[in-house]
Amino acid sequence: MTQGIANVSVGEQFEGFLLIKSAEKGVASNGKPFLTIIFRDRSGEIDAKLWEITKDDEEVFTPESVVHVQGDIRQFRGKAQLNVRQIRLATAADGIHPEDFMEKAPIPVEEMQEYMTKIIFDMRNPNIQRIIRYFIKKYEHELFTYPAATKNHHEYAGGLAHHVVSMLKLGKQLTELYPDLNPDLLYSGIILHDIGKVKELSSPMSPSYTLEGKLLGHITIMVDEVQQAANELGIEGEEVMLLQHMILSHHGKAEWGSPKPPQIREAEVLHLIDLIDAKMNMMNRALDKVKPGEFTERIYPLENRAFYKPVMD
Repeated sequence: MTQGIANVSVGEQFEGFLLIKSAEKGVASNGKPFLTIIFRDRSGEIDAKLWEITKDDEEVFTPESVVHVQGDIRQFRGKAQLNVRQIRLATAADGIHPEDFMEKAPIPVEEMQEYMTKIIFDMRNPNIQRIIRYFIKKYEHELFTYPAATKNHHEYAGGLAHHVVSMLKLGKQLTELYPDLNPDLLYSGIILHDIGKVKELSSPMSPSYTLEGKLLGHITIMVDEVQQAANELGIEGEEVMLLQHMILSHHGKAEWGSPKPPQIREAEVLHLIDLIDAKMNMMNRALDKVKPGEFTERIYPLENRAFYKPVMD
């Protein structure tokens, strides 16, 4: 493979294979159609414009397609953008596979599975443990292959599990610092809070929102699933409602998508460590792309701030 697309600097040329993550049609001021494309490979992703497209272009250059691209990197509104000069679909003769372009979690799947299994094994509340085991078994493949989002944070294969495991490690340290926290409730909330995204998102390859995701969202999906699981397992009790509250409140407030604000300690902590891990993931990945002494691109979800990478060790 050529140099990763995320590592090509403004002003440089790029030639190589890329995966189309998304492609949306627009109409320019001159009335001619164009495509806004997000390309990706394992190094990251980049926006691009394909001008004056034909009907064939619309039908050919679709999400999850691999293409060979030639172009140059420009800066547009403070972000790198690929100016496409030539583009074609990859053929069988190129020996290219879509999986080759998927960015993956930095931790091996087996390591994440092992850590999560240990956390569940150590749970002391039998009802909570049974519910968690139910969902781990039900979504054992999706949990370790799906991203945590379509953009912004952990938006790569295995990103959902990576996000969960990182939060579990944060949660474990906080339960040691604040022993009044209930570990079972906090850990189970962490594991369950985003699992609904396996129904909210379409696929690990180039995820978009499903109809269920658009109309219901991962919070509503998972609250319903927890009740269904409890019914199937014959579990009644406060634990079921508390788990549902953890899921309902993990975004913190209504304007961020939570129907209820956190009203128990463990729900507040879940919300805070969810924010910490998402923000650190965004910052770290942006800082990995710049050299010491440089600023990152502006990160829209972080109040559109650019972050400086210090020269000091």
